[in-house]
Amino acid sequence: MLKTVLGCLLLMAGLSVYAEEPKEVYWEDLVPEGFNPLDAPSSVDHDNKMTQLQPNAPVVEKFDGQLVKIPGFVVPLEGTAELTTEFLLVPYFGACIHVPPPPSNQIVYVKFSEGVPIDNLYDAIWVTGTLSTSGWSGEIASVGYRLSGISVSPF
Repeated sequence: MLKTVLGCLLLMAGLSVYAEEPKEVYWEDLVPEGFNPLDAPSSVDHDNKMTQLQPNAPVVEKFDGQLVKIPGFVVPLEGTAELTTEFLLVPYFGACIHVPPPPSNQIVYVKFSEGVPIDNLYDAIWVTGTLSTSGWSGEIASVGYRLSGISVSPF
């Protein structure tokens, strides 16, 4: 019996070593070397509205398909009062709402098939999931990255 218990413990310990941990990724990691997102001049469209700084900013391809954990603020797109299924994750509060959207490589489109509760839009959160460099475009902004969400936690 003791051998069986020890064998199970060793097996579980071995499996936990191989379990993939998400890589912590920060906003500066999503910008290719040599690209400065702040170099882009802001512009005004024909309706006298501010436009996105760089809608086609380059992305960092090494993150494509990676399990990551990214901090940021939520700009909700789809869901109910209780659960959010789609949102933009942005590096600072108010991005895409009160100020022009940041460059596309500084916005992540996040989708949760079941939805997740977002308690307070003023609070930063961690979002964990699989990152893609396939991009996304909506009415608010062009986005350089997509994330298939697994979990949300406080930052």
